Amino acid sequence: MTYNFKFSKFTSANHYQKERMPNTKSQSVKLPGIYRYLYFISGVLLVTIGVIGIFLPILPTTIFLILASACFIKSSPQANEWLRNHKILGMYIKNYQDKSGLTIKSKIFNITFLWLMISASAIFFTDLWYIRLLLLAIAVGVTVHLILVKTKKD
Repeated sequence: MTYNFKFSKFTSANHYQKERMPNTKSQSVKLPGIYRYLYFISGVLLVTIGVIGIFLPILPTTIFLILASACFIKSSPQANEWLRNHKILGMYIKNYQDKSGLTIKSKIFNITFLWLMISASAIFFTDLWYIRLLLLAIAVGVTVHLILVKTKKD
């Protein structure tokens, strides 16, 4: 497969991306059974880590769910659709893939939950000042990131 890199051919970034996106259904059929099984197991493990990341602010939930989606695309399109349409987990993937941003309500919830969990960790689980400083730096960094993410309307 060859690509034509003349930029005048493309009218928008979305057109550029769609033209180069592989057909995911054909990829899942071409893989041997053992690979589809391993991708599926990897996807399940990544979803599990992503769910744990909702409650532990040190683990980034979104990246694990995106990786799980990639594994499910290669192993089971039905599992990927389940993940994308999940009531809670689906919003992480859809917001990322659509680049639509976060609502002000979700930003406030995420920042509040982040600071509650970081504070609890710093107060109850460590007495070391440098660990508390590290937790503070993580909280500030994630807060700044969430504030800078595009805000979408409800």
